[in-house]
Amino acid sequence: MNEKYLDELLQALEEGRLSREVVLAELKDLPYRDIGIAHLDTHRGLRDRLGEVVFAAGKTTSQLETILRHLLTMPGNILVTRLDDRQAAALQPLFPQFTYDEVGRCLVCRRREIEPAGRGTVLVVTAGTSDLPVAREAVITLELLGQPVELLADVGVAGLHRLLAYREQLWRAAVIVAVAGMEGALPSVIAGLVDRPVIAVPTSVGYGAAFGGVAALLGMLNTCASGVGVVNIDNGFGAACLAALINRAD
Repeated sequence: MNEKYLDELLQALEEGRLSREVVLAELKDLPYRDIGIAHLDTHRGLRDRLGEVVFAAGKTTSQLETILRHLLTMPGNILVTRLDDRQAAALQPLFPQFTYDEVGRCLVCRRREIEPAGRGTVLVVTAGTSDLPVAREAVITLELLGQPVELLADVGVAGLHRLLAYREQLWRAAVIVAVAGMEGALPSVIAGLVDRPVIAVPTSVGYGAAFGGVAALLGMLNTCASGVGVVNIDNGFGAACLAALINRAD
């Protein structure tokens, strides 16, 4: 349920195209639906632009199947994040209307047209190719939020000339999402080059002393560059939602 769908529903009732009973049936699950294993937030689409999103990590395939079958009875697009290959292999035959992004580990069902909702372009930049899973999660989320998005991969500080070759693209962006593991230096460098909001995403990429992304997280939090905000380790989804709020057109 989102604001546009609710408006269409009420307009159809007003014009006599839908009966009062049908409209009441559509609204009966607000603000949530209790399905036993979860309370689906059917009201979320009225509060934000994306609606209920399913986090697959830690859930069984059976639980995910139950959740998706209920979500498919409701309007709107559906996003599932953090699927592993085993979960995806089990769910895809059951839900052929979904598309699985292997790199981003996301399952997506697009059922409604996505309206443009951004003032400018959100640029997602990765330090290395190993950071692409988190970056793809951000890109997919931004697309579902109606944000114009571009991806620039493998331009980390180990070869600074690679990043500098894209200075014009950096300056064209309205918001930049910088995804990096190891020591996490990329967001600081980017923020020192542009006057755009930079959302830093530490990843768990790195050798032992990277401590699963903690080193990158601390490096980003301690940046000497201004205009940098930091989200949690590997949180491409959260970075995308924040970028969309900054870049929203209304």
